[in-house]
Amino acid sequence: MTPGTAGISPLPAVESAFTLSWPESDIALLTFDLPGKGANVLSRSVLAELKENLAALHERKGVAGLIIKSGKPGTFIAGADLREFVVQLHAPKDQVVALCTTGQSLFGMLSKTPFVTVAAIDGICVGGGAELACWCDRRIVSCHPKTEIGFPEVKLGLYPGWGGTVRAPRIAGLANALEMITSGEPIDSKAAVLMGLASDRVRPDDLLRAAVRMIRDEQRSGAYVRDRKRWSGPLATEPTELGFLGATVSAVIQQETKGNYPAPSAALELMLETCSLDAPAALAREATGMAELFGTPVNAALIHVFFLTDRNKRDTGLDRKDVTPAVIRSVGVVGAGIMGQGIAAANLKTEIHVAIADAAEDALTLGARGVLEEASFDRKLKGPDAQRALRLGPLLTVSHSEAEIVACDLVVEAIVENAEAKKGLYARLEPQLRPQAILASNTSTIPITKLAEGLARPEQFCGLHFFNPVRRMKLVEVIRGKVTSDETIAAAVAYAKRLGKLPIVINDCPGFLVNRLLFPYMNEALQLLGEGASMKEVDRASLAFGMPLGPIALYDLVGLDTALFAGRVMWEAHPDRVLLSPILPAMVKAGRLGQKTGNGFFSYQNKKKKAQPDPEADAIALSYVKNGTKFTLEQLTHRLFLPMLLEATRVLQEKIVRDVRDVDLGLIFGLGFPPFKGGLLFWADTLGAGKIVEMLKPLEGLGERFHAPPLLVEMAKTGQKFYGLEMKSV
Repeated sequence: MTPGTAGISPLPAVESAFTLSWPESDIALLTFDLPGKGANVLSRSVLAELKENLAALHERKGVAGLIIKSGKPGTFIAGADLREFVVQLHAPKDQVVALCTTGQSLFGMLSKTPFVTVAAIDGICVGGGAELACWCDRRIVSCHPKTEIGFPEVKLGLYPGWGGTVRAPRIAGLANALEMITSGEPIDSKAAVLMGLASDRVRPDDLLRAAVRMIRDEQRSGAYVRDRKRWSGPLATEPTELGFLGATVSAVIQQETKGNYPAPSAALELMLETCSLDAPAALAREATGMAELFGTPVNAALIHVFFLTDRNKRDTGLDRKDVTPAVIRSVGVVGAGIMGQGIAAANLKTEIHVAIADAAEDALTLGARGVLEEASFDRKLKGPDAQRALRLGPLLTVSHSEAEIVACDLVVEAIVENAEAKKGLYARLEPQLRPQAILASNTSTIPITKLAEGLARPEQFCGLHFFNPVRRMKLVEVIRGKVTSDETIAAAVAYAKRLGKLPIVINDCPGFLVNRLLFPYMNEALQLLGEGASMKEVDRASLAFGMPLGPIALYDLVGLDTALFAGRVMWEAHPDRVLLSPILPAMVKAGRLGQKTGNGFFSYQNKKKKAQPDPEADAIALSYVKNGTKFTLEQLTHRLFLPMLLEATRVLQEKIVRDVRDVDLGLIFGLGFPPFKGGLLFWADTLGAGKIVEMLKPLEGLGERFHAPPLLVEMAKTGQKFYGLEMKSV
């Protein structure tokens, strides 16, 4: 019987990930181009194919060198296939050790060939890709802006396990390798050459020729043979220098992680220990150490966060697949305040033409300067890059009239948080807009449907809620009003992604997603103050949980007047479970508005403008304490975070979000919910609905805000998890 007969289709041919060619008769070129994928990743099948190619070349006579390069522009290798990692998360430790040892042995073949091996890197080279490159004799990098090398494993709760902790310090020096591996941050091509991780830096179109030249040079000099011997031994280190390096890096790690992320410290300890060992012993220690991190709760949570962001990259914001988003080529921003400047700068950085307007001429002048400075800011220079400013300047229009604004594809309103003021602006702008133009509001609390009242084209109106500061906050809430069209949502989502943001689509409600879930947490902090908890105790409980800032300090950052207004909006929407504390209006009445005025719940009247206790603020808060109560850390934690979780459950009941994953993505990237917990709902699933309901029982007397919603009660009965609920999108 021939294949394909009797209703049985033939198996599809497996396409190769690697192509072997010969740019010169004795120099092999192995081009990695994973079929059907936008980036090269290292899966089991890919590694098996790589092994076959290396083994065949090893046996072939007359080979002078091997060059490994990518066939995908902008990417060399983007690490390992994490989907295969997830399957192994609960594997026994001996299996984890075996997985690491297998990878080390495979990559180690590159350092044992009878010929020179060169990694020709153009684009992103991270994780397992960086380890593969480190096992080559030489690395040559392109000067393309996207070219970078990094070991981001600590961001997944791990460290490099295929030889990275052994090879990188022996090639680039212990201090350089420690900084790269414990921070997880990549370095650009210039830095790679300066630290010795790469041997040369050339134009992308000269990469292959340069690699061939390098092989010829190495053949003549034999330097690669000497380096192989040197890199297989221990590192030459002095105890005093080692001790100082360890103490310095440890202090930086503690400051960055607050002890919540074990991988950077584990990597530091490992590399300090193994630098005095020969490479085989160091590799064995790397593998056994990896088994201690792999599959831990932090590792599982951080891999979960990775998949949240990965899914967001692919999500169009719609369940429909037949909508092609319109391309936004020009953006008008009305309002030159902090948010308007941030939004305009984000567009300018992406080289989207942007026009900015403001009713106040002084504000517009200052705002335009701020936009250009922000868009041209260079981290290395710690200030604006003059050349970048000159390049971006022509893309910015400072508009004293609305003519330039209304000619744009998208107009974003970022004026005062007042519904009537916003509606007045829309009434003036909308008749002048182009027929297909989208109008959007950066409102943080006011329902989009309410703002759309009176618009002639409400279907082309949506919320685009950026977070402050725009340059650092990746989340954008795309809010769908009652009649907002799918086409508008699709265009808004695609636009936000073009800015490098993580957009989530939310159905309209007061506070949308992040602020709706933030308010119960913030509100409860004030209730705790009124019951006798100190500001220090409340913030300490939040920080111990893993939040970047306590709720009391967050009030000062947001602005107490802004928080008071937002609280009023939430109380009007949910009076059954929102309690208005007298402490906040009392602070506002006293002129204590937070960091912007130099005092709020804390004082900022010092050179560094850091929060310090203020007796006046303490006195205001204490004047409203009725019965002083002593709280344990656990009680404070439950009081702060359970209301947030219950509100998230209500959000799911009301179908405010399309997918449970949007809740966790929103809170991690919009609020700073600790990634090492995986997100609010992921954390809740580690507790279980039944346990959460039990935790609520002692608090039910405090009112409706601590009563379990029907969805949570049902989940407790059935053992259902949040991440087992039916999802509308993938």
